[in-house]
Amino acid sequence: MLAIQPAPAEAFDLSSLDIFGLFGSTEKPPAVSSTTLPYQLAFEVSGTDDAKALTQTLRDASLLYRLRQDAPPDGETLARRMVADLNPLIDALWSLGYFNADVTIAVDGNGLRLGSEPGPALVRALEAYRNRAPVPISVRVVTGPLFSLRNVEVVEQGKGGGGAIADPHKVARLKTGDPATSAALRSAQSSLVDHLRNQSRPLARVVALRPVVDHAAKIMDVTYVVEPGPVAGFGDVGIEGTVDVPPHVVRSFIYLEPGDPYSPKALADTRKSIASIPAIGSARIREADRLDANGNLPIFVDITERPKRLIGFSSRYSTIDGPAVRTYWEHRNLLGGAERLRLEGDLFLAPRIDGTTIQRFGDFEQSDIGGRFGFSFMKPALNGTRYDLLVDGFATRERVGTNRYGGYTARYANVTTSIRRRFSDTFSVQAGLEVERGQTSDVLGQVTYTLVGIPLSVRYDTTDSLLDPTRGVRLTASVAPYPTFMGSTVGIVQTKGAISGYYALDEEARYVLAGRIGFGSVAGAALDEIPSTRRFYAGGGGSVRGYGYRTLSPLGPYNQLIGGRSLFEASVEARIKITNTIGIVPFFDVGTAFEESFPTFDQTLRMSAGLGLRYYTPIGPIRFDVAAPLNPRKGDKPVAVYISIGQAF
Repeated sequence: MLAIQPAPAEAFDLSSLDIFGLFGSTEKPPAVSSTTLPYQLAFEVSGTDDAKALTQTLRDASLLYRLRQDAPPDGETLARRMVADLNPLIDALWSLGYFNADVTIAVDGNGLRLGSEPGPALVRALEAYRNRAPVPISVRVVTGPLFSLRNVEVVEQGKGGGGAIADPHKVARLKTGDPATSAALRSAQSSLVDHLRNQSRPLARVVALRPVVDHAAKIMDVTYVVEPGPVAGFGDVGIEGTVDVPPHVVRSFIYLEPGDPYSPKALADTRKSIASIPAIGSARIREADRLDANGNLPIFVDITERPKRLIGFSSRYSTIDGPAVRTYWEHRNLLGGAERLRLEGDLFLAPRIDGTTIQRFGDFEQSDIGGRFGFSFMKPALNGTRYDLLVDGFATRERVGTNRYGGYTARYANVTTSIRRRFSDTFSVQAGLEVERGQTSDVLGQVTYTLVGIPLSVRYDTTDSLLDPTRGVRLTASVAPYPTFMGSTVGIVQTKGAISGYYALDEEARYVLAGRIGFGSVAGAALDEIPSTRRFYAGGGGSVRGYGYRTLSPLGPYNQLIGGRSLFEASVEARIKITNTIGIVPFFDVGTAFEESFPTFDQTLRMSAGLGLRYYTPIGPIRFDVAAPLNPRKGDKPVAVYISIGQAF
């Protein structure tokens, strides 16, 4: 008879599979060994109310902590590593204003302090742990009192000195009694230089920083010696790094001219303007270290080009409007002059407006899918000027509305050719020729139409970001007449306008107030003669959230949506960052369309409120909004959810 003894159960060791370090902890020391001396580090901090934060600072400065997974071979090497850690730890404490701090690194009562050398007793104590246990190293820190600032002086010297900074203490933002930290001193130094550079003094610098620490009085006196440098303008602008993009195209997007007053903001705006060229990936601006013969500062722009071709895919979803997907292809330098050609196609769920519903997959019909194909072409800097050629076109089939209040169906195609004139990086105007043909159908009847017009528009944008603005104003306004003598089957004039503003309550823009007002009007024809696509509707993720896309308008026969000849909508948001990547956004929206050509506010303004979640990424915030109608109509859903990239406006 054979007796089989089962082996004791063992925990499965994932370390061999732990490619990314997901199953272990870097706080755990390496395994004991006969050839190395692994150790475990413990920080003991006293004398401060914020020991946790200070411990993290000490860890960041500690060589012992950074090398804790790299066990030394012997006690002598480990002892030298302990000695080398003392100066960085003292420096870290001094940088936080603890100039009387005491640091001891010890093992079993054998301690090291600043200025001491490891003796044989310490080496023997370390070697005693070989192949037995990790060496327990203790870092004991007694911070002592936090030093404060007493006298802060700013002295100007050199050419252009003497009164360049009217109120140095206000600019430096250092006061008697402030903690004497290196971060505060560096911040004051940057503030002084920034203040002078904003006065068109590009060569301003702090030539000396002289701190004097009184250990007995526990205070610090500090003197900044500032060289303001001369007032100067911009000199010649050099462009480097271009390969396939002609330099004259880049120069067209630079609005600096020789002799213009030097300004750091102008440089930042220049970088942003150049980055708006689709073929340009990045622009780095370098400043010369001396003025030219005319007393101006030469500027050099280093360009990095982007890959010429791009293919992409995006999607969005709303619990009211349903899913939508988009695919696109783009060439960023089609003809060698930074021309951009973009092709894109959209598929989306077309809501039913005839009272029927989709209960199962078999209920889907071809008409339940809407689609749009579009193209856009831009040739920037025509002949090196600040004029751009724009050609846009699309063809679409859509159905818009709700089952309860109806809506419209439409098939139409549009081509628009425009010339844009850029006056600056913030202001441009545009004029063109537009042709559209299509057919729309709703409760008022069917309209087969042709529109030929001359759209005119203006854009003013001082915001700091396209997808996540925190400061500035964005204004767009357009007017487009479609006269019958040009071939339009219905003579109308359509006007649109929108303005949004963004105000950051703090320098880091963690708290931002944002507001938007939109307006629209179409005049010249009766409502039933105007194509449904040219009438106004409110509602949707970029309008009054909580209501279906383009479902807010006057009601006509059978209580069905008929659209309006004017529009008003407004939104306000508070964008609050909780962390660097997570934020919340409470918001309020209001708006509707009106039957007359100018908002009379005789229609009920529909309102909604909600809360959004933002996840901030390098390309822009991912938006998750939950909105609820405050004065819903019968049939409106109680809550709507929106997911997309970028802020709502």
